Amino acid sequence: MFSSKSKSTPRAEIPPVPQASKQQVRGRSSAPSIISADLVVHGTLTSTGDIQIDGRVEGDVNSGGLVIGDKAFIQGDIVAEDVTVRGRISGSIRARKVLLASTCHVEGNILHEAFAVETGAFFEGNCRHSDNPLAEEIRTAIAPKSTAPAPNIAPPAPKPAEPAAPAAPRPAATFAPLKSGA
Repeated sequence: MFSSKSKSTPRAEIPPVPQASKQQVRGRSSAPSIISADLVVHGTLTSTGDIQIDGRVEGDVNSGGLVIGDKAFIQGDIVAEDVTVRGRISGSIRARKVLLASTCHVEGNILHEAFAVETGAFFEGNCRHSDNPLAEEIRTAIAPKSTAPAPNIAPPAPKPAEPAAPAAPRPAATFAPLKSGA
């Protein structure tokens, strides 16, 4: 049963362990979390992975990737790596890549690293480029605040009042009686 011949037979190789995909390395799963068209969310959504929103969100959204469907509506601020907007947003967007599709309606400011707008997209607000839009809030939050008291600067002295010219008498109002249509 266990003869020396068994040692010479080749062993089956163990398949190599698959390497993690680029999405998994960044902490994002391959399938997005989906907020369906008939779902309304009140509150903040947070995910390291991708989110697809087809319903309504009344609150902020923080995610790795975000796709906002044609019929979707978000009332709140968005922070994500990649954002594709096909629906409506009322709030600010901070993302590395932002795509406003032709069906979108965005009312709010956009802070981005890369920005694309399709013909027909509606955008009302300001957009500003940033090398690191996701760190913008952190930089503002940790900026040292001045604790020094405000310098004593006296307000400018008021100008002396000039004597007002006497007002001309107003003519008395006169009213003519309305004629009746007789």
